[in-house]
Amino acid sequence: MGYDIERFVGYVNEGLLCSICRDVLEDPLQAPCEHAFCAACIHGWLVHHSNCPEDRQVIDVSVLRPLYRYMKNDLNRLQLHCKNRENGCEMVCSLESIDRHERECEYSQIPCSNAGCTVQIERRNLDGHLAVCEYRSRECPNGCGYTILSAEDTQHNCVAELRTELELLRSEMICRVEEAKHEMESRLDSQRRHMVQKESVLQNEIEELKSQMSRVMSDVRSLMAAERQHRQELEQAELEKREL
Repeated sequence: MGYDIERFVGYVNEGLLCSICRDVLEDPLQAPCEHAFCAACIHGWLVHHSNCPEDRQVIDVSVLRPLYRYMKNDLNRLQLHCKNRENGCEMVCSLESIDRHERECEYSQIPCSNAGCTVQIERRNLDGHLAVCEYRSRECPNGCGYTILSAEDTQHNCVAELRTELELLRSEMICRVEEAKHEMESRLDSQRRHMVQKESVLQNEIEELKSQMSRVMSDVRSLMAAERQHRQELEQAELEKREL
């Protein structure tokens, strides 16, 4: 749908009106036959038709193009009233800048920013509403540090709130201690298994060293026996030499 022609100041050229809704073009598109439409209007039309609503020439979405530049410039220069005119806004500005103004217009209806509040209020009155809104939040005046809603003032109990928080903290601390305990036990079990494996390896190495030592001692005894035998043979040979 286009902009309501009643909002515009002065004469509006016929060529700047949508051929479907007959209001001033909004997000305009143009067919090859040069008829112009609001984007929403022509897209809705082409869902059920395959021709131009003015001259019945065959068209589809792919042939639609932006408005000629000179027509776009003429459109942007049109002057119109703010949509909040009935609420008291007296602003008149160009079509090119109307969206920016209306986003910031003090007479626009906006929702209250407090969670749970469904009130719609003019932007210029928002601060006043927030000061008295039953959903506004504030810090507890008794010093407990809690943020409370005005609607909860009569139900707020500092001692009960702090006791509840203390219980939550205690539960959280117990959970953390249990987690730390399980983690330490897991680490100890892992280290214990590692130490047992190391002990087994060391024990095997010790047994291997004992076996090697036993073989070495056996070899030493064999060498000593051979040496004694050799010495005896030398002594016998020396005796025989002396006798000769």
